[in-house]
Amino acid sequence: MVPDNRAGNMLKKPRADLSPVALDLVVALRAAFRVIGMSIRNFARSTPWDYSTVSRYLSGDRFPTREFIKYLIERAQKKQFSAHDAENVERLYEKAQEEREAPEHQMRTLVAQVRVKEERAQAADRRSKETSADLDRARRVNQRLKTQVKVLSWALDNGRGLLLSEHDDVLLAELEGFSTARQAGDRGAAACVSNGVLATWRKTLGRADTAPSLAWTRARPGTPERRRHTYDRLGLEQRPREALDELVPLPRTVSEPTDEATVKLYEQAIGILASTGPRPLAEVLAFVAEGQPTIPVFEQHVMCSHLTTAGRASTLTDSWRDLITAWDNAMHPWWTETLPRTAGRRIAAYEALGLEPDTRRGFTELIPIPFADGPIIIGEALRPWSAPAYQSIGPWYWPACARYLGVFKAWPVETVAGIDDAAEAVADRLADPTDPVAYQTKGLVVGYVQSGKTSNMAAVIAKAIDRGYRLVILLSGSYDILREQTQRRLDMELVGRENILRDGPEEDSDYVDDPAWQQGEFISHGDRPSRLGAFDIVRLTTRRSDYRSLRQGIAALEFEKAEPTLPLYHPRNLHRSAVRLMVVKKNKAVLAKVVADLRRLGRQLGEIPVLIVDDESDYGSVNTAYPATKRGNATRSAINALITGLLEALPRAQYVAYTATPFANVLINPTDEEDLFPRDFVIALPRPVGYMGAREFHDLDLHIPQDERTVSNSNELAHVRSIGVTGAEDVVELGRAMGSFLLAAAVKLYREANDPSGIRYRHHTMLVHESVRIAAHHELAHKITQLWEADGADPDGSLARLRNLFDSDFAPVSADRHGGFVNPASFDDLIPHLATARARIGADGGPVVVVNGDADIERGAVDFDHRPVWKILVGGAKLSRGFTVEGLTITYFRRSTRQADSLMQMGRWFGFRTGYEDLVRLYIDRGVGSGMSFDRSLFGARSLDLYEAFEAALRDEEAFRAQLTEYAQPVDGQPAITPAQIPPLVAQYMPELKPTSASKMFHARPVPVHAVDQWIEPTAYPTGNAQNQRNSELWRPVLAALHGASVKFSLPASGGKRAAAFSARTAVISHAQLLDVLGGLQWEQPDSFARDLAYLKSLRSTTAKLSEWLVIAPQLASANPVTSTLPGAPLLSVFRRSRRRPGAFGAISDPGHRRVARELLSDGDRGIVLLYPVVERGEALDLEVEPAQVTVAFALLTPKNVRRDGHEPAMHFRAGDR
Repeated sequence: MVPDNRAGNMLKKPRADLSPVALDLVVALRAAFRVIGMSIRNFARSTPWDYSTVSRYLSGDRFPTREFIKYLIERAQKKQFSAHDAENVERLYEKAQEEREAPEHQMRTLVAQVRVKEERAQAADRRSKETSADLDRARRVNQRLKTQVKVLSWALDNGRGLLLSEHDDVLLAELEGFSTARQAGDRGAAACVSNGVLATWRKTLGRADTAPSLAWTRARPGTPERRRHTYDRLGLEQRPREALDELVPLPRTVSEPTDEATVKLYEQAIGILASTGPRPLAEVLAFVAEGQPTIPVFEQHVMCSHLTTAGRASTLTDSWRDLITAWDNAMHPWWTETLPRTAGRRIAAYEALGLEPDTRRGFTELIPIPFADGPIIIGEALRPWSAPAYQSIGPWYWPACARYLGVFKAWPVETVAGIDDAAEAVADRLADPTDPVAYQTKGLVVGYVQSGKTSNMAAVIAKAIDRGYRLVILLSGSYDILREQTQRRLDMELVGRENILRDGPEEDSDYVDDPAWQQGEFISHGDRPSRLGAFDIVRLTTRRSDYRSLRQGIAALEFEKAEPTLPLYHPRNLHRSAVRLMVVKKNKAVLAKVVADLRRLGRQLGEIPVLIVDDESDYGSVNTAYPATKRGNATRSAINALITGLLEALPRAQYVAYTATPFANVLINPTDEEDLFPRDFVIALPRPVGYMGAREFHDLDLHIPQDERTVSNSNELAHVRSIGVTGAEDVVELGRAMGSFLLAAAVKLYREANDPSGIRYRHHTMLVHESVRIAAHHELAHKITQLWEADGADPDGSLARLRNLFDSDFAPVSADRHGGFVNPASFDDLIPHLATARARIGADGGPVVVVNGDADIERGAVDFDHRPVWKILVGGAKLSRGFTVEGLTITYFRRSTRQADSLMQMGRWFGFRTGYEDLVRLYIDRGVGSGMSFDRSLFGARSLDLYEAFEAALRDEEAFRAQLTEYAQPVDGQPAITPAQIPPLVAQYMPELKPTSASKMFHARPVPVHAVDQWIEPTAYPTGNAQNQRNSELWRPVLAALHGASVKFSLPASGGKRAAAFSARTAVISHAQLLDVLGGLQWEQPDSFARDLAYLKSLRSTTAKLSEWLVIAPQLASANPVTSTLPGAPLLSVFRRSRRRPGAFGAISDPGHRRVARELLSDGDRGIVLLYPVVERGEALDLEVEPAQVTVAFALLTPKNVRRDGHEPAMHFRAGDR
């Protein structure tokens, strides 16, 4: 028999009904196969036929194809199968084929098939008759038991049911006794039914009567039809039915299916589902309705109709939206493995709820699936810990914060859920505050400029203190105005009125003059949280007061313990202790006070779970001191030394850095354990809905010819206006920008008066940013004031200019991009509002405010919290980072810089522009004039196009995020890498624009960018057989394409290079096919192929012009080459290669093969793949190697004229030790 790797290691015998010729053929085939000496399974892996087909050919169960005969003979002849034997197989195949085609053979085959079918049918009929009597008996015996079981299954209570053995026929027997007594006229017939039996029937029928939906009936709850169907289901005869109708009368149903009582029951059910997760809605509704005097109508179509009719006005709609949205966004729910924010997740929830198809459609229309991106996370696998059990009331501050955002600030539930999701991703990666073993984590959260990072910070802080962190230090910007802005946001959205007042009078509050405080817009907890079972927040800084040395008041930092003998981090102490919160500037003097006061606490420092949140962490926090030398130079800049000193003093501190420009953060020395490199995680926040960022001002990869672009399809034409001149012409450009500011103000006032949404615009601002020099700010402010006054003194000329600007600019843009808000039909509709707009802008000392640090100017006029601001702002450094310019609509920008991160931070025009996105304009220096703008000297004589510079910085940012996305893909369900293992790459698209300042790039290592016509030859292949097998399986489609005849290649000697000649298997595959293979490969070093893969992916679009690859698998010409049969491949030569260093081979490809490949390289759209099955040199090998031992290695060469999709970076950088 032919060996096989199945149990028994033998094939079954040939079919008994084979003809002599067919039997001879099977015997000959088995003889040929025996010569090959392989198992059927291994043989099948190397052929186009699967295991089952090969087995049937060799058993005679299926007639083999001519291709199989040819292939089998070819393989056998390589293993000493004689030519005579081969001819015999071919002769027997031809005879069997002739016999098979003969009419008498075909008739015999049909007769045999019919006979087999008849025998099978007769056997089945006999088995059916034999069991028919048994089935009838079982049906009769079990009929009464079915009733018992069904009734008892409904009567289950807390998992305990009545036992059939104890209550054999009692349920039906007592009903029969009741019917007999009733028929005889006995008034005490009810006594025939015991209380236990009656209670069981009431519970059973009650649940069946009131269930919102049942699988076996469509009858409405509480109807006679529903009761009749229940009796049918139980198999009851007429007498028990009549008895039950009298003993358990049908309850009265409510007349209005969506009355207040029913809605309340739905709300109770939703509350249960929120805590338990999705489960059958019918069961939950039956549970909450139990014991009601009337039975509400719970049919799904009635509820869906109510939701559809009431729409957003229904509180029930809001409750369902909150619940479904929470399930949509949940990161790791217990009830499903589907991804968040996908159709699969929503379907899983619907299935668990048991919703009908119409209800599902209604829910989806009312609550659309949020197909939004979640946070991108690279980091270690989550540690299994959660909030400690001692928190009997559960989380406190985050639910309060979420309610405030959703109810008071009316943020969409999807937005709040997104903040929850992203904050949870950060909080989950912090250390367990109750763990006896202290350890620190360092991470980085990357947002977008002006995109609302403070909301995420507040959410992370809320979740962290709910879990047990008791000291929160938020490092704000370097200016008082930024620190105060952050302090106010936390006080308003998290800390709350009661923690601010601490039982003191209102007039003592530092917000007593704040309109938001006066109007009740600060979050309120109802009372001091400590009186409500939670814990207080003690502020160590206030809105106007940064951190001050506590001196004798050091007790404010001493944490109270309920049980002094236990450490503070013990659960019995932690939850009862108040949180200390400080928002401090990144200022040397201030931070030194914080460090000094904390060190005075002594040993208690080791017990305090601390969260340090570093806002704008790439500014001030990064070490800018030149690396240490033998002469003992300083190794840390001042702020960096103080922050690392804090971490050294606080062993339980967690460091979470925030920034929108992370290049400096990821270029920190990753080998310096004390520094701030985000070794544990990097999380990129998703782009918020409604955010107007850099992409909205650029036409990235817009494949529309310039002459076909319009304000409808081009962001640049809609929002960007070029300036590139200085001197007298500069005044004209500035005046045009000011006209746009006035015109946009009039449109806003028109919308306030006419838009049905009732929209209001509290602030309306214009930003002029040209220089960091304070003297230049005052000169520019004077020029703007003169222009404003001159324009006001010429009303007719001003009106004509504004009309022209409206007709040529604002009208066409708003017609396409109004976002649903009303537009004036003509300029005449705006004329009544122009005077009001001019008056608002010119009030309170004129149209201009300088923001550069002059407190006497900026305190009064740019306090967005206290008053509406309709002004033109002129400034420099304070408007370059962190400071939010509310209502910013027009920007006039000419400030130059050499750093991409600084440039992006200057983009104050990014942000949320609800109701006026179509009015936003950016006047930006394009460097096209002959003169030099204010800071142009930074680039010498070369003019810089600031718009192109912003686009390059945007590409740097998007390349960084794309790389994080690649890193975030899990392998076998686990994170692929951590930042400490592979520091992220930083791209530089414009040679003149470095990612960050030189002082932050001491540890940046250049990583060359791929060039075309260069070999890509990775070597870090896995050492494990299992990983190699998985990789080989990925290559199967390519290997299967190599079954054609071998091709011979040769090149004569030339230029000192030896002649090359070899044969090879070849195939042509598409670029998409190759990417499918390469994208799934595993590597010994996770990032070793990441950059190459990103490069290859950039060549996949139509602009890249790379469509296919020629695959060449060279074959060895030795007398007895080592071969292997890889998945789907023909027999291929195996090459021996050595690992030159741990985890990596040396060179894979042969120089002669590379020479031939270069000659074959197409000038068009075809690349070359050299494919090598490789084994490690030194291994003892048979002539045929098992596939598990083989590594499929490769070398790639791209065509000479291929180019990347769109732009490509000039350089990459990665952090490394000097």
